[in-house]
Amino acid sequence: MTRKASVIAIDGPAASGKSSTAQIVAEKLDYLHVDSGSLYRAATAAMLRVTEDARTWTEETVLDAAREIELRAARTSFYPVIAGRAIEEEIRGSQVTRNVSRVAQMPRVREWVNSKVREAANSRNVVVDGRDMGTVVFPDADLKIFLVADSRERAARRLRQLGTPTSQQQLDDEMIRIKERDERDARQTVPAPDAVIIDTTSLTQPQQVEQIVNLWEQLTR
Repeated sequence: MTRKASVIAIDGPAASGKSSTAQIVAEKLDYLHVDSGSLYRAATAAMLRVTEDARTWTEETVLDAAREIELRAARTSFYPVIAGRAIEEEIRGSQVTRNVSRVAQMPRVREWVNSKVREAANSRNVVVDGRDMGTVVFPDADLKIFLVADSRERAARRLRQLGTPTSQQQLDDEMIRIKERDERDARQTVPAPDAVIIDTTSLTQPQQVEQIVNLWEQLTR
């Protein structure tokens, strides 16, 4: 399918603020938000319903479990459902978070997610976020953003997102998990040559959003 509408692609490592920032940018521009990560999480949740032993998971079993997943459009964003039911709380759970990187490394699952994201963006103005968005999925995106932040800040953000108390030990443990995730995701976390890199370590979310919206407005004047 030929895409005729605008795409803003936002990439970056785990907990760099991609999804929440992309959602607000989409709302400000009256575009639809597509969170590719929610599809990986949905596939992980679907697989956990089959078996919690992630060591047995294969591309075939994950794709089979994912057959009931759809991406539906709401007022401001797309969201995944399993067998027609909303799953937002389920896909944000700790068990999904622990296992989603395993699923995201599977090439055929990545192809499945990318096709779903491209389909959602067909003939719609969208802000998409996730891995490979500006390199593989939308190499012709109108604007490409790559968000970065240091691992300590990203760990603190993840704990705040989870509503977890932030003792020094918990922060240190989350930093280790973030760095391990970075190593696993390294091949899919590379900025496009023409991406605008924004270091969000010391930026508030409104400041991140303002920078991206300003870049878009400059581009489309």
